[in-house]
Amino acid sequence: MLGNVKMVIVNGCSYILELDQILCGAEVYMESIELNEIRGWVFKKRVHGKIIFIDLRTSKGIVQCVFRKNKVSDETWNLAEKVTQESSVILKGVWKDEPRAPGGREFHVKDLTIVHMAESPYPLGKKSHSPEVLMEKRHLAVRGMRYQAIFKVRHEILRAGREFFIENGWYEVSPPIIVATACEGGATLFKMKYFDIDAFLTQSSQLYLEIMIFSLEKVWCLAPSFRAEKSRTRRHLCEFWHLEAEAAWMNLDGLMELEENLVSHICSCVADNCQRELEVLNRDIDALRKVKPPFERITYDECINRLRALGKNINWGDDIGGDEEWLLTKDLEKPIFITGYPLHLKAFYVKEDPNQPGMGLTVDLLAPEGYGEIATGGEREDNLEKLVQRIKAEGFDPSLYDWYLDLRRYGSVPHSGFGIGIDRLTWWICGLEHIRDALPFPRLARTMKFV
Repeated sequence: MLGNVKMVIVNGCSYILELDQILCGAEVYMESIELNEIRGWVFKKRVHGKIIFIDLRTSKGIVQCVFRKNKVSDETWNLAEKVTQESSVILKGVWKDEPRAPGGREFHVKDLTIVHMAESPYPLGKKSHSPEVLMEKRHLAVRGMRYQAIFKVRHEILRAGREFFIENGWYEVSPPIIVATACEGGATLFKMKYFDIDAFLTQSSQLYLEIMIFSLEKVWCLAPSFRAEKSRTRRHLCEFWHLEAEAAWMNLDGLMELEENLVSHICSCVADNCQRELEVLNRDIDALRKVKPPFERITYDECINRLRALGKNINWGDDIGGDEEWLLTKDLEKPIFITGYPLHLKAFYVKEDPNQPGMGLTVDLLAPEGYGEIATGGEREDNLEKLVQRIKAEGFDPSLYDWYLDLRRYGSVPHSGFGIGIDRLTWWICGLEHIRDALPFPRLARTMKFV
């Protein structure tokens, strides 16, 4: 006791009481203490005689709430018996330490208000469902605790990525989504009408970021990109979130250093700030802590030789696809860079290696544990004549890229950039089976329902 106040413990909760309150008796005083209030949705309910447990879902996670028949009114008890899964409720009561409860404490309820009684049965009330059902009911499936954990990790990935660029002096810019030209291959463009002219959904913001380096030097953006690929693999999306960066004066080595520092920073932040979520996902936190620079760097030639040694039938000049990437990375603990692809495998803007004609100054970043490519980038062709030749070789009309060619006419400089798929990064960091679970509303080549 200190002066006229004293700490008392009632039902496992600590309270500071004035002297006159102590004289009245702590139990009597507890009747007049203002109760805590929590709001959420009924995730699960268990009835055990004169005790009802409700697992309440909130944005912070699951709260175990306890109703004792002799501690609540008959009306409150009857409502607790009737409330259905996914009903939205407001509860008033007190907190009590309980090591067996989620978070180490539980909520002892004194009063229950049902905001909305959900229809019963709940369509996703069973313990497990097929991927088809979870896509069909995506608008309900995202309420699940596994999805909540994934989306919290994704949030931390985005926060950490933005933090990295801000702290290192990069400028965030906002490129357009509706564009007039291709950035990657013309076969994967989503075509649309922009009033009375043909336009497309962007495949990448790279070309617009290149414009901005002449003003701000180091720029980045986070925006959706679209690819009309009919691939139905576990890693392909038709719409994905793209974290892209471009910098003047940066060469390939500087670019790889930038990428490994960014990815390492993101993994470290997730490991530090999302431990509970990673536990829900059964993800090895120590595996993320091992993602530290430097990352291994191998050339395309070395990659082909390594794949052959692993038993893969592949020829020089072939592209490195998902099966090859899985074989290369399944036993790795850290990402790996593959540098110097043949030019015919890359887009028109890739700069040719002056020391190796026909080879590009380009790099792909592959995630470990079999996840494969998560980022691609390289040096950009800064020579006007060579760039025009490459555009023509791709079958495009150089006049459509006149604005892009102006960048090489007026103050051209060596520059580099890369793009990393946020969805693939989330897919790997969370240790997911399929990329569709890495974002709330996936756009796949085969979609069961378009939510």
